[in-house]
Amino acid sequence: MDEAHEDRRDGAQVSTGTPAETEDATTPELVIISGMSGAGRSTAAKCLEDLGWFVVDNLPPALIPTMVDLGARSQGNVARIAVVVDVRGRRFFDNLKQSLIDLDAKEVTRRTVYLEASDEALVRRFESVRRPHPLQGDGRIVDGIAAERDLLRELRGDADLVIDTSSLNVHELRAKLDAQFAGEEEPELRATVMSFGYKYGLPVDADLVVDCRFLPNPHWVPELRPFTGLNEEVSGYVFNQPGAKEFLDRYTELLQLIAAGYRREGKRYVTVAVGCTGGKHRSVAMSERLAARLSREGVETVVVHRDMGRE
Repeated sequence: MDEAHEDRRDGAQVSTGTPAETEDATTPELVIISGMSGAGRSTAAKCLEDLGWFVVDNLPPALIPTMVDLGARSQGNVARIAVVVDVRGRRFFDNLKQSLIDLDAKEVTRRTVYLEASDEALVRRFESVRRPHPLQGDGRIVDGIAAERDLLRELRGDADLVIDTSSLNVHELRAKLDAQFAGEEEPELRATVMSFGYKYGLPVDADLVVDCRFLPNPHWVPELRPFTGLNEEVSGYVFNQPGAKEFLDRYTELLQLIAAGYRREGKRYVTVAVGCTGGKHRSVAMSERLAARLSREGVETVVVHRDMGRE
């Protein structure tokens, strides 16, 4: 009898696989790229492809486990797979949950990257290319966006990494993805520390939000107003205020506690949003110091100043 097959009485053969095949099979690492149409999925896919990932665009979710199985049989030639899943395959979208369950049962290392953007940014992008939203039907672009948000709500909640591209250009998005996926060795935890201005709204991709508005605002100091928190005099002014250094010390300790919990739960990414009124002085200075502290603690950290220069 062929050792790779088992005969059945009905004449059919069931493939059982040889011991050699089982030993050679290496399950590839998987990244699922999803999110809102117009938020940058194509850019994310191209970025990972440039980093050496095997990228499959618009794969029906039901076929994801099959794709992983094929990668496992490639004798290590396909070690990292990125799959773009979106509403273009909405007939198959209900199968995604079952596919994820199947992947978990196989103990596949997988991550989900969700790309987000504000309604205003998405409308502007669709109008600039004069293309309809894939879900708008006979309605407006905003109707399609609302339907898509509803469809993807659960996936967004379960995502490992959420990136808000509302204020990012293509190069900034690629830089952010490079920081997350370019390393050959996977660090225990990666962090993005993002300064922002409350008057421009909360970052939608923040895991944790810090409010620096309890500190005096350098905006009201005429000689400091033109500068940002990257300026040494501004930073010195912020951290000479009562409570600033103590806040940095204690919040760093809190993040150490949270980071340990994230590691235990298998969470690899965290975005800490640090806010002040305009996102120019206090939040920028605090973000820089906080990122430096996290880096010293062994957390790979990227700093983003969302609203600096926006005023």
